[in-house]
Amino acid sequence: MKKSVPDPPPQYTEKTRRPSTMFIVAPGADTESLLAHAYESLASASVLASDFANNLIGPQRHTALAIQQVIMLAELAVNRALDTVDPA
Repeated sequence: MKKSVPDPPPQYTEKTRRPSTMFIVAPGADTESLLAHAYESLASASVLASDFANNLIGPQRHTALAIQQVIMLAELAVNRALDTVDPA
């Protein structure tokens, strides 16, 4: 009787992966600084996506605006986390 599902591929051994250190976040960076930088990066990405969307029409514009909205929601979440870290 023939099996309808093939056998899984034979196991192979992977080399230990070491992430690249070309771009690395400083190990001693504090949470507030990291969140502030993330907030600024998201704010820049939001402006870029919005400007890009302004040059589009139809479905492509809607897609770019949806991306901008997701970025904005992430920006709000990071801002809320910053409020928690430094409630001043």
